[in-house]
Amino acid sequence: MDIGQRSTFDGKYFNMNSKTISILSYVTIIGWIIAYIKSKDLTVKNDLANYHLEQGLGFFLLTVVVNIILSITIPILPVLSFLNYIGLLLLILWVFGIINAANEQKKPIPVVGKMFENKFGFLA
Repeated sequence: MDIGQRSTFDGKYFNMNSKTISILSYVTIIGWIIAYIKSKDLTVKNDLANYHLEQGLGFFLLTVVVNIILSITIPILPVLSFLNYIGLLLLILWVFGIINAANEQKKPIPVVGKMFENKFGFLA
């Protein structure tokens, strides 16, 4: 096996650029953790990666809170079952975040993204 065919995941052979880190920051919390660790390995501090790490973490936390609230209120008040469509709205917003990351744009997630800007100081 020559060097070009190595499949190890140490820092030498598995490098991520800022675009990959930005996209990965939206893919589950495990993807976010991997993106966060890899962003610390970048030799040059990258604003794009940090921006989407903020957006991804904020969106994940928002999704968890909304799902907890809905899982408590809907069984108590079945009349509010139409609120389950909020999950569909969150899915659409998530796709917008991934598209912005793939296009290497520092645009917030529509509707909720402004809430997450400059909120997570440990990412800077």
